[in-house]
Amino acid sequence: MEIKISARHGQLAEETQDFIRKKAEKLLRLFERLTSIEVTVDLKAEDKQVEFLVSAEHKEFVASERNSDILAAVDLVMAKLEGQLRRYKERVQDHRRRPAMGDVPEPPSEGTRS
Repeated sequence: MEIKISARHGQLAEETQDFIRKKAEKLLRLFERLTSIEVTVDLKAEDKQVEFLVSAEHKEFVASERNSDILAAVDLVMAKLEGQLRRYKERVQDHRRRPAMGDVPEPPSEGTRS
């Protein structure tokens, strides 16, 4: 899985990039079919904006958050993404568990008594 971290209007410290990378890697434990994660940090305003774009096999997840502290914004974005990934994973698993319409047995019919 590829993790890309970029910054707008400035540069991120190496420690901050490592923190973001470690947080992003934790998403793999939640949903193993992730293909790439792109993180964009906008440093222009007082409230820093952190945006994650997470790509899975057939779906993309996006979450962004503003906060004066970059690390706090990353934590808030991670909470949003974890919720999105959990809901998607549950939906995919429920879809596989549900029998197809053709596979559902018909209820026994009451036959005519003689």
